[in-house]
Amino acid sequence: MSKPVIGFIGLGLMGGNMVENLQKRGYELNVMDLSKEAVAACVARGAKEVTSAKELAESSDIVMLCLTTSAVVEKLVYADNGILAGIKEGAVLVDFGTSIPASTRKIGADLAKKGAGMIDAPLGRTPAHAKDGLLNIMASGDTDTFNKVKSVLEDQGENVFHLGALGAGHTTKLINNFMGMTTVCAMSQAFAVAELAGVDRQQLFDIMSTGPSNSPFMQFCKNYAVDNVSDLGFSIANANKDLGYFLQMVSDLGTESKIAEGSSANLQAAFDAGMGNGNVPEIFDYFKKLEK
Repeated sequence: MSKPVIGFIGLGLMGGNMVENLQKRGYELNVMDLSKEAVAACVARGAKEVTSAKELAESSDIVMLCLTTSAVVEKLVYADNGILAGIKEGAVLVDFGTSIPASTRKIGADLAKKGAGMIDAPLGRTPAHAKDGLLNIMASGDTDTFNKVKSVLEDQGENVFHLGALGAGHTTKLINNFMGMTTVCAMSQAFAVAELAGVDRQQLFDIMSTGPSNSPFMQFCKNYAVDNVSDLGFSIANANKDLGYFLQMVSDLGTESKIAEGSSANLQAAFDAGMGNGNVPEIFDYFKKLEK
């Protein structure tokens, strides 16, 4: 049975490695990205460069997106030469990014009018896992559409979860990131307060890590706050964006999250202070200098 032709837009660290993995597994790829170097690397391995999202959709059975924001996704879908204008009946759009669930469901409904399907499939793990096909993939969408792309997702992920109706993947990812980034903010401020109070940060870690607060996130925060090693690999800018999406999601649900509002305010302040490119535990430096 022949493999589906895949169109892939978004060749950053994660997306570029995902494409390399698919190429190693024998898939035919159409690719598109603003980075000519990233496109050239894929073309050198046999991919075809396309010049518009419409052209990519017209020539692909599965369209995959690994992009930064819901706004970028919507622009590529709804532009005159966008995905919606070119997608084939029976094709599937897979959004690997972290997007707003309401936006995802709107796009899915518009694709369905053209006889195409959609899966939201945000990712866990790192670009290194992407290169080896070992990602965690939180996929959602109707069962028939999921089954169309399941084998391809399994070539990209060690753990592929089907979470239910379209939007459930993005919802789960935002909840997961709310928990994780709030934890990092809290632990980073704990180390900063210890510093300001004259408490040894290593001793604080030794004590906290023997109790139920111990976690990989605590280790990441300790690595920066105590050892000056920044190794979480998730930027303050991305965390800030995801907390904003989480707040929009809870507002769409008719509720609120004061906890998320606090984390978001701190991340935004660190971003405004020029720290956006730093990994999230580096917010320790912001908290250390914070004054009333």
